[in-house]
Amino acid sequence: MPNLDFRIEGASIIPFSAMPQLGFLLKVENTPADEVIHTAVVRCQIQIEATRRHYDSDEQARLLDLFGEPERWSQTLRSMLWTHASIVAPQFSGSTTVEIPVPCTFDFNIAATKYFHALNDGELPLCFLFSGTVFYAGAQDALRVAPISWEKEAKFRLPVKTWRALMDGYYPNSAWLALRKDVFERVYQYKMRKGIPTWEQAFELLLASVEEPVEL
Repeated sequence: MPNLDFRIEGASIIPFSAMPQLGFLLKVENTPADEVIHTAVVRCQIQIEATRRHYDSDEQARLLDLFGEPERWSQTLRSMLWTHASIVAPQFSGSTTVEIPVPCTFDFNIAATKYFHALNDGELPLCFLFSGTVFYAGAQDALRVAPISWEKEAKFRLPVKTWRALMDGYYPNSAWLALRKDVFERVYQYKMRKGIPTWEQAFELLLASVEEPVEL
């Protein structure tokens, strides 16, 4: 019966994609090595292990929206779900390497985006939790099926510069924010009434009109 182990060996930007995507290089190793794996359908849950890195004062300020004041982080700083992904590994014996494509968003309504954007440098501590199904050759080459153990996982530290390069390539000098439709309509009406040419100028005027100016 197959016993698959997993290791993330690297990550890179997937070029020429219609949307931002990172490709994680996954090495899959089976024991016994001479067993023929016809196909492995691998699913993974990717978690951000936020407690496994240090944060400077600037990063702490940017993470206020997620974790509150640093004095409370002993209670609020926790791992969080980033996303789910899946791949199909073709036939192999012993080991094989496949790429896990992971779509990325720059939507600041998403907790993972807020977390990634808050980091200045260093690495993003990730944990890949695996599950799925293995189709393999049993006795007399009969096709058999076995589950991938829920205990299988792999750690990886993604360089922050890789994520920033991905977002800078797709959204140069900009950010993406989804607004509730009624809020959007109010801002849009304000922009048109005032004859404001750009959205940036509309938000700058709105920020300037509040009693307590927002420090950017």
